[in-house]
Amino acid sequence: MCTHRSSCPAADSPATDSAVAHVVAAHPEQGWNLLCDGTIVFDDTGELRPDGRVVAPRRMPAGHLAMAA
Repeated sequence: MCTHRSSCPAADSPATDSAVAHVVAAHPEQGWNLLCDGTIVFDDTGELRPDGRVVAPRRMPAGHLAMAA
């Protein structure tokens, strides 16, 4: 599926790093991007893999968030 020089890792491998795959279709107005390995990455850091698996968003505990005064 991918045609860039350093080939994308398989989306179904446990060591998949979405930082290696590049964006082939960007939809910032809708909050998602399609990567060259077929993964859909959402703005909240969640992912939908080509095989239908869902990767939950990686959220910080509330104690680590900065608060504006």
